[in-house]
Amino acid sequence: MGNLAFKIGLRYARSQAHNRFIRFISASSTIGIALGCCVLIWVLSAMNGFERELKNRLLSVVPHIEFSAVNATGITDWQSIAANLTQNKEVLGVAPFVRFSGLIQNQNALKPVEIRGIDWQAEQQVSDLKSYVSANAIARFQNKEGVILGAGLAESLNLSIGDNFDVLVPQLDKDKRLLPPKSIRFELIGLLKTGGQLDHAVGFTQLPLAAKATGWTQGVQGIRLKIDDVFNASKIANELGYSLPVYVYVQDWTRQFGHVYNDIQLVRSIMYLILALVIAVACFNIVSTLVMAVNEKQGDIAILRTMGMPANSVVQTFMLQGLYHGLLGTSVGVGFGVLGGFYLSDWLAWFERLIGFQFLSSDIYFIDFLPTQLVWSDVWITAVVAIVMSLLATIYPALKAATVDPAQVVGKV
Repeated sequence: MGNLAFKIGLRYARSQAHNRFIRFISASSTIGIALGCCVLIWVLSAMNGFERELKNRLLSVVPHIEFSAVNATGITDWQSIAANLTQNKEVLGVAPFVRFSGLIQNQNALKPVEIRGIDWQAEQQVSDLKSYVSANAIARFQNKEGVILGAGLAESLNLSIGDNFDVLVPQLDKDKRLLPPKSIRFELIGLLKTGGQLDHAVGFTQLPLAAKATGWTQGVQGIRLKIDDVFNASKIANELGYSLPVYVYVQDWTRQFGHVYNDIQLVRSIMYLILALVIAVACFNIVSTLVMAVNEKQGDIAILRTMGMPANSVVQTFMLQGLYHGLLGTSVGVGFGVLGGFYLSDWLAWFERLIGFQFLSSDIYFIDFLPTQLVWSDVWITAVVAIVMSLLATIYPALKAATVDPAQVVGKV
């Protein structure tokens, strides 16, 4: 009987004998399931892409952990501290820094900037800065005094490589009263191009030059660390900070960019819930389809029961009919979803060029493009959820079909 139930259920599902309204509801449920699965995979792929870019792009330049000196003398023996820190298996690299903020002045334009003084060789242990700066800029940075600015910041000030500009650095007296700003002349020797917010806010210069500009003559202002588990940075920062022989201010990347990661996780959860409900609504259209199909097929059910088909086979027949639409919608949706998971970035870039509008602006978001990363576990979870919902939606109509009384149906005829 199982094989017979399968054949009859498949025939009912593919039959064109239903009235138009039943066919419309059936098609709507199939299309709804397909759209829900497709969009859910696209959204999850985009969220995975944002998380990947946060880790591999933004956090390759932004310090994972920073320890800044409390005392005015700074951290004088940072090399020995770095040697001790690297004994920890979580620490991948340590580098010194001196940081100051100011206003870049070029003709009548003023822009705020944070300039970080770095030791280029040590910096390679904690950041991937070289991937976003040209080789010529790196060579000039190592050989002479100058500044590498974010490309967006330089563009907004109409600066080109080789131009000179002034940075106005705030000054305080010993009583912490504000003095007239100190003007420091720099040459632009390179551009930082990460494709995000950093291009509009930061610059890099040599460590001695930054120390001279800010008065950190006896040591460095602080040290920055690269760690293995970036999403556990807060806990690791506190543990390492308490172990240091000097008093420091402890800061990790989540203080400045933690909201980005939290937003990604929040959007992922909300969109998964919303689109799962969309799939559920589409699946429950199967209930309407099967209820009407059962009413239409009462004569067939009565004949089958009279010929000896058991009630459980009737249930299987109509469950298979409903499951057919669920499987069809899921297969189509997953297919287009996987295709979009691979090429969604290219599609959006093409559409942006077509309409001449950029959806993600680098001065607002940490990247200026839509990243995607297809994770197969998301695909399987989406498919299984859709199929299970489709199967659940068939239970009530199938059980109702099994309760049809052949005697009453034949009597009406």
